Amino acid sequence: MPQDAFTLRHMARELNAALSGGKVNKIIQPSRDEIDLILYAGGKTHKLILNTHASLARACISALPRTAPDVAPNFCMLLRKHLSGATLENVHQEGFERILAFSFDCVNEFSRAKRTLYAEIMGKYSNLILVEDGIISGALKISSLQENFKRVLFPGVRYEPPQPQDKVNPSDLAALTQRLSAFGGGDTAEFFFNNLSGLALSTCRILAKQLFTERADDFPSPEKAAKEIQTFIFSEKISPAVESENGEAKDFHARFYGGKAYPSVNAAADAYYTERETKKDFSEKKRKLESILLARKKKEEKKLSLLEERERDCADMEKNRIFGELITANIYALKKGESVCRLSNFYDEACAAVEIPLDKTLSPSQNAQKYFKKYNKQKRTLQALAPQKEEALSDLDYTESMLSAVKYAENLLDLMGCEEELRSANLLPPEQKKQKNSPTIPFRVFQIENFTVLAGRNNMQNDRLLREAAPTDLWLHTQKYHSAHVIVRTEGKPVPDTVLLAAAEICAFFSDAKAGNKIPVDSCQRRFVKKPPKAKAGFVFYTDFKTILADPDRHSEAERQ
Repeated sequence: MPQDAFTLRHMARELNAALSGGKVNKIIQPSRDEIDLILYAGGKTHKLILNTHASLARACISALPRTAPDVAPNFCMLLRKHLSGATLENVHQEGFERILAFSFDCVNEFSRAKRTLYAEIMGKYSNLILVEDGIISGALKISSLQENFKRVLFPGVRYEPPQPQDKVNPSDLAALTQRLSAFGGGDTAEFFFNNLSGLALSTCRILAKQLFTERADDFPSPEKAAKEIQTFIFSEKISPAVESENGEAKDFHARFYGGKAYPSVNAAADAYYTERETKKDFSEKKRKLESILLARKKKEEKKLSLLEERERDCADMEKNRIFGELITANIYALKKGESVCRLSNFYDEACAAVEIPLDKTLSPSQNAQKYFKKYNKQKRTLQALAPQKEEALSDLDYTESMLSAVKYAENLLDLMGCEEELRSANLLPPEQKKQKNSPTIPFRVFQIENFTVLAGRNNMQNDRLLREAAPTDLWLHTQKYHSAHVIVRTEGKPVPDTVLLAAAEICAFFSDAKAGNKIPVDSCQRRFVKKPPKAKAGFVFYTDFKTILADPDRHSEAERQ
């Protein structure tokens, strides 16, 4: 990660320019690794994100939405107590370390104090520490003497910065020159990373590429190299950019020639971490929803398996009825005490003889009643099992449709719709804090040859799409596969075959058959689609349809954001 001392130096300057003199209006802790300060500075409101997650550690201004928990954690309450209403005097970097110091002037009705919030941006060792008069008031991650004998982070203990590494501070020209004189060739960037403090390997690679070559004989004298390194590191010149690889953000830099340029280091950092966090949140939410649905699917499959096993236990129901009737028809020829009888089966065309086991302790009439009783019990069991099996199959099909929606979700918007559906199905607890005027999640919208094509993101959206469609609009769904419902807005006009085919391809793309080809897609007018009363979300009947074979195609070029 590029949040090294070189990058933080420029970040501190930008944060100081934007936030100094600002007043702390609100403090929230959206996760265990992050504190957000809402400050009013320069005539507008800023959200300062201070994150200590191992791979997302940073301090930057961002508009990334955050939700405060119902109950604030202890460190958040401590910051609210000491920093609410405080004025941020300045932001500066501690030496050439990966530490930003936020100095506050804290005034209330009874006292005035100077407090500093240290943001140590050090990967997995990142932390936030509130200090007053050099004494720690609290820390996001506390460590006692038992846990860390080298450095104690505990309320009441004097704040000491982390122990320096066995590396040279680039600001010390003499020490830097001496360390560079030991370079004997090899990977220049690796040498810088192992010997110069405060520089990430990515920064060292940029430094080596821009100032030096990889050949040892081309390396300048230690004195000249030291001065060039200092000029590069401590220059105010920046060219912030986000480096991408395979269409995804790979890194961000304060000085980088290439990638996507940004007006400030903060803007580049915000863009990079917003993409990283969005993908992380998406992956975690998707994994959570899939886990819930897979567990439900396993439970429903087990229930269905037990019902089918009970059905199999009733497979000899008709045989028991026939045995009872054969015994009754031949009761005059049977005697009590026989263990088996051999009778002609008049239900068989050939009237073949069958052996019927008998209970020796029962009379022929009682043996017949025993078989009839067993038959009637099995009959009642099958009658009771039929609706249970139908319900179990319906539940399993519905769960698979939800699982399909989650599996093919492409962004957080898709998952929000799936989450809403899971809550409505009581598979997730209801939201504790219902957002007021929460926006309706939009359909996927495509514009194809002056026709608007809409696709639902989940079962609940499919139902809403159906309700909002006009009777003459075209409705599409894959045949025998779970898929999004697709509507073509006709506005009374005939739909060209090219538009119908494109809509079918979109329907096939957002379906379980996405990996196949020549997928059968049914289409009919909306008026021929009926939703049964009390049916599960997404379940419909339809008639008067025709089937199209379509290859899955998203038609991204026609999609409207």
